[in-house]
Amino acid sequence: MVKQEHEVAVLEMPLSPVPHSSAPMTSTVINIRSETSVPDHVVWSLFNTLFLNCCCLGFVAFAYSVKSRDRKMVGDVTGAQSYASTAKCLNICALVFSILLIIGFIILSATGTVMNLQAFSQTLKDHGGY
Repeated sequence: MVKQEHEVAVLEMPLSPVPHSSAPMTSTVINIRSETSVPDHVVWSLFNTLFLNCCCLGFVAFAYSVKSRDRKMVGDVTGAQSYASTAKCLNICALVFSILLIIGFIILSATGTVMNLQAFSQTLKDHGGY
């Protein structure tokens, strides 16, 4: 975590128009911590939960994303990064599995395998197989 210090100087103007006043100059130092932004991947997890929920990985990723957001709100940056990393890995796995499943279904549909299975099932039903 990178800490930066910014210095702000507050100068008081003397009340009299005399340029060489004996009024002391005061300065104020404000320390501002610029914490690193921890992405919690909630939107990505919600998308995977609603549309590409392969093996419930999207839902588990959503749970870790919410945990990451909670840790970030409490101020635990390390815990938030840990939960966010897990959510990111689960989201990637859900996305890859879902894309492979969609590609596989497209290939099966293009080759006519799905239609052949339906015709085979219908043939079995017609001949008393089941």
